[in-house]
Parts: sequence; C-alpha cells; structure tokens
Amino acid sequence: MKVFIAGHKGLVGKALVKAFNGYHIITASKQQVDLCNQQQTFDFLQNTKPDLVIIAAAKVGGIHANNTYPAQFIYENTAIAANCIHGSYIAGVRDLLFLGSSCIYPKHAPQPLTEESLLTLPLEPTNEAYAIAKIAGLKIAQFYSKQYGVNYKTLMPTNLYGPGDNYHPDNSHVLPGLIRRFHEAKINNQPTVVAWGTGTPLREFMHSDDLADACLFLSQQLQQMPDIINVGSGQEVSIKQLTEIVADVVGYTGQIIWDSSKPDGTPRKLMDSSKLNQMGWKSKISLTDGITDAYSCFLDEQTYIK
Repeated sequence: MKVFIAGHKGLVGKALVKAFNGYHIITASKQQVDLCNQQQTFDFLQNTKPDLVIIAAAKVGGIHANNTYPAQFIYENTAIAANCIHGSYIAGVRDLLFLGSSCIYPKHAPQPLTEESLLTLPLEPTNEAYAIAKIAGLKIAQFYSKQYGVNYKTLMPTNLYGPGDNYHPDNSHVLPGLIRRFHEAKINNQPTVVAWGTGTPLREFMHSDDLADACLFLSQQLQQMPDIINVGSGQEVSIKQLTEIVADVVGYTGQIIWDSSKPDGTPRKLMDSSKLNQMGWKSKISLTDGITDAYSCFLDEQTYIK
C-alpha cells in the first residue's frame, strides 16, 4: 500500500514515517511540492496515486505566533487542507486521515472534551485563525465522505511532544519549553528556575509515537470509525507535576519557584478518547518514559546545546 505522509519532516510526520515502516511511503519536501499551491498538489497526487493520504502538514506556532500572524495561519492551513483533500479525491484516493487539534474545540467546552462539543461555543481568540482553518479541513473531509462515499476521517490529537519538537525559547509549547529551560539551568548551574502561575492547571500530553500508532491502527478500519475521533493519552497531570517530572528527567536539582502573579490559563484541558478506546486502541507510552525519550532525542539532535 502506498501512503503519502504530508508534512513528513515535522514532529508528527517523523513519527508517522517510523510507524508506517514496511509500507511504500511517499514524501515530498516543501521545495518539491508546495501544498499551498493547488496545481502542484494536484499534479503530485495524480502522478503518485497513493492508496492512503495522511495530512500532518500544517503551519503551527504558539500563542505569540498565532496572535501575530493570523492571516498566514488561516490561509496556509486552509489551503493545505483544501488542496490535499480535493487533490486526493480527483486522484482517486479512497482513504485519508486529516489531523486536527484539540485547540479547535470551544474555549469553554465541558471537560473532558468530547467530539460532540465541536462548534457549540466560541473559540479561544488567540488561536482562532488556526482553529477555523482546521475546522474547515475537518468539514471538507466530512462532506467529501458524505457526498462521494470516500473514507476521509479526522483525528483530534491532544497536546503532543516527542523527537523533533520545537524548542524555540519564545515559540515552543509548554513541555519542550520546560525541557530547554531545565537543560539550560542545569548546564549553567542556576540555583533556581522560575515557573509561571500556580502549577495547578491540569493538562494531557501524548508522545508523537502514540499518535502515529493510533493512525496506523485507524488506517486499517477507516470504514468503522466515526468522521471525527479524539486521540488522547488519558494521562492527566498538573503543570506542577509536569514541571517536576521534566526537572527530574533532565537532572536539574535546583529550586523551582512559582510566580503566581503570572496567568495560569485554562484550569483543565482533557480529551475524552473513549470512542477510540472502545475500538481497541489505548496509549502505551507513559509520561515519564516519553519525556525521557524526548530529552534523549533533544540531546542527540543537537537542537540546542549551549
């Protein structure tokens, strides 16, 4: 089976390439195919004719990037989704997995987040552009399945981390940001590290290899899965616990000081992955094991070593 992995150089894409080892994997760099370019995308899919398309390509970033470049986020992500999905259809592709995100659920949706809460309340304003683009992709896939009888489904992953993550000091997400900060503190012998907020908010994290494994599992039963399905680890942890785990894995032995004058953010964010669990898939990688792997890869990749 030929599998086109769009976005194979990203955090999720790298894990997908590893998970689908043994299949005929098709990849294309941005220099080879610009997925925002309709004709290039259509021609590539027509020439390669994959059996399965997995759309892991996206323009991503933290709160600052989302707030600063909303036009780019909504345009590029909508273009990628529309071009890949319609291009797959006209190339005769029957099976497709589109990767959404937990951040496209409403800001104040009931916890844990269920698939049914999508579009029931307003979105988080800081990432509205990205969320609307992802919702558009999700709906395109859903309506193509309805009208054309194809199997175009959407996975909604929780917060992800793993090898190849973004460790930028300003634009990274919380877990890779903590890995870098504690690594810096350790090698610079800093006696203290300041963490924002109270540490009480609850979050869920999943290793990228777990998501890739879920994609492999679901790719073999696309006809049985719903149009939208949550993919989470079910491992809920406070920011304080997360911070302590990262410090322990990195080997930082100094003091952690909590600055309660800084915002905590949403009190709780947990996915309800019961539909996927009932299909027979569950997360396998514990948070401590996953962070240990991520830190090891951080060092091996020489992403940032002072």
